[in-house]
Amino acid sequence: MSFADEIKHIRFTCFLSQEAFASALGVSFATINRWENGKSIPSISAMKKIDQFCKNNNLNFDIVRVIEEERK
Repeated sequence: MSFADEIKHIRFTCFLSQEAFASALGVSFATINRWENGKSIPSISAMKKIDQFCKNNNLNFDIVRVIEEERK
């Protein structure tokens, strides 16, 4: 699964809009939109926020796997 798909999956699983997910992570709506459209990928600090969000919401997010997938 691509990172863009992972972000969408996390957001949809929590029934969040892009704006609400952005707010939860402390980033802009445009940032979430760019991630979901594959136009950019999160910084390491943003990945840590995503990882923590998933832990707080009991979601499975393997940050190492996601990074390895994006490098391919």
